[in-house]
Amino acid sequence: MFKKVLFWGLLLTIQLGQAQSKYTRQDSLRGKLSPLRSCYDVVFYDLNLRVEPDKKFISGYNTIVYKAISNFNRLQIDLFENLKIEKILHQNQALKFEREGNATFVDFKSLQIKGKIDSIAIYYSGNPRVAVNAPWDGGFSWAKDKNNQPWVGVSCEGLGASVWWPNKDHLSDEPDSMRIVCEVPNGLTCVANGNLRQKLALPDGFNRFEWRVSYPINNYNVTLNIAHYEHFSDVYTAQDGEKLALDYYVLPYHLDKAKKQFEQVKPMLACYEKLFGKYPFWRDGFALVETPYLGMEHQSAVAYGNGYRPGYMGYDITGTGIGTKFDYIIIHETGHEYWGNNVSCKDHAELWIHESFCTYSEALYVECMYGKAMADDYLRGYQGGIANNQALVADLEVNADPSSDIYPKGAVMLHTLRNVINDDKIWFEILKGLNVDFRHQTVDTQQIIAYINQKTGQDLSYFFRQYLYHPLPPRLQYRKVGKNWTVRWQAETPNFKMPIEIAVGKDKFKRFEVSPEWKTLPINVSEFKINDKAFYVELEQQ
Repeated sequence: MFKKVLFWGLLLTIQLGQAQSKYTRQDSLRGKLSPLRSCYDVVFYDLNLRVEPDKKFISGYNTIVYKAISNFNRLQIDLFENLKIEKILHQNQALKFEREGNATFVDFKSLQIKGKIDSIAIYYSGNPRVAVNAPWDGGFSWAKDKNNQPWVGVSCEGLGASVWWPNKDHLSDEPDSMRIVCEVPNGLTCVANGNLRQKLALPDGFNRFEWRVSYPINNYNVTLNIAHYEHFSDVYTAQDGEKLALDYYVLPYHLDKAKKQFEQVKPMLACYEKLFGKYPFWRDGFALVETPYLGMEHQSAVAYGNGYRPGYMGYDITGTGIGTKFDYIIIHETGHEYWGNNVSCKDHAELWIHESFCTYSEALYVECMYGKAMADDYLRGYQGGIANNQALVADLEVNADPSSDIYPKGAVMLHTLRNVINDDKIWFEILKGLNVDFRHQTVDTQQIIAYINQKTGQDLSYFFRQYLYHPLPPRLQYRKVGKNWTVRWQAETPNFKMPIEIAVGKDKFKRFEVSPEWKTLPINVSEFKINDKAFYVELEQQ
C-alpha cells in the first residue's frame, strides 16, 4: 500500500499549479492562445543544437516555419528566461524582440500577410534547467552510466518544451513535421524522434546526428537522448503484412537484459493494433531508448528507465498482483503513442484525454493477454489510488495542471462508461474510431464527448459532467424499507441517471436504471452489494 500511495504522490509533483489560489500573468502567457499566438500556425520546426555534457550547456537555433492565420507584425514565442536569445532572424535580417519572463515578443519590419508561409530563426544558448525529479519535474538529466560515460536525457511534460528550445509552447499547435539536428562529442550517440537520416563526423571532435519526424508531434514529446548506446533492432509485422521497424538503444552492459525484456513489444503492438488500429507513426518506426529517468512517451522514441523489471520499478501499483506480469513502462508509455501522441489534447488542463485513455489501455492489454476477468480485477485495484479531491478537467487557458486522478480515476471512469454503454461492439468501435477519425489531431473534451454521443446514439453528457467536472463520483444512496432495498443517485450533475448492477446472488448481478428519485428494487437479498468491478461509484447507506 505504501508503494502505491508513493506512486500517486510522485505524480502529484508535476502538478505545479494545482494548489494555486490564483494564476499569474506567466500562466496566461503560456496557457492562452492570445492574438499574438493565434495569428500564426506552425508548419515545421528545424531544431539545431550542440550539446556539451561536461559543461551542461546547449547552443544552436530553431527555425520556425509558419503560416500567417491573420495579418500581424508581432508574435509570441516561448523560451525559459534563463536561456539567452542571441538573435532572431527573418529573411537574414535581425528582428527586435522583447522578453517577459518565459515569453518573447518578436516585432517584424513588415506586415505578415494572411495565408503567407514564412519563417524566423531563433539563435540561443545557455545552461538549461536541470531536472529536479525527472520525468515529473523535468528538464535536462545530466547523468553518468556505470562506465562514467555521459548519459543525458530530456523530459518536459507539464513544464513545457520551452524549458530547452524556443517554440510556440501550446498543445493546440503541432508542426506538420520536424527536423532535429544534434551535435555531441565523439563516442556518444544522440537519439531523437523519428528516423536517423544522417550521421556526420565533424572536424572539431563532435558528431552530428540528423533526425527527421514525418508526422505532427507534441512539443513536449520532442526529445534528445545522449549516451554511449548499443543499438539493436527487430521487425513487427502488422495484420496486413506491412513491416514496422523496431529500434532499441540501450547501455552496453544491459544488452542481454534488454533483448529479453523487449520481447514484450511485439505482442503489445499486436494487442494495440487490434484495439486502436495500426501503430500511428509507421514511417518513423518505433523505438525504446534507455534513459536515466523512469520513462516518458516521447513520440517514436519512447523513454525507458524501468530497470528491466516487471511492474512499476518492480512492484504492482494496483496491488492486485497482475501489474507485475508485464513491464509497466513499456506498456503504458507505448499506449501514449495512441492516447496523447496520435489523439492529443488542445489544452494542458485536459490531459485526462492522454492519461485516462492510456491508463485504461493497460487494462485492455491485460484483457488481451490474460482475459477480461483479470482486467476487471486490475482496474478494481486502481480504485485504491483515487483521491477524489479535484475535477479531472482543470482550469483552461492558464496552463493548469490537472489532478493525478486523471490516471486511476480516469481509467475506471472509462471502464464504467463501457459498462454503462453495455455494448462491447460499439465500445471498441469508439476506441478505434477515436484514433482513426482524430488521427494526428488535437482535440478538446467536448469533441470527445460529442463523438461518443454520436457513436452510441445516446446523450451521455450527464456522465461526463459528473466524472470530469466534479471531484466526487456519483453516490448511490441505498436504504432498506421493510424487506426491500431502495436506491437513488446523489450527484452534483442535475437529474443524474445511470444504470447500475446490483448483486442478486453469488457472482450474479442484475442491471437497474436508477435516477435521483428513490426506487424500490424487486430483489430479495440480505446484503446490498454492487458490481464494483464494472462501476466506479460511491455507496452511501441512508
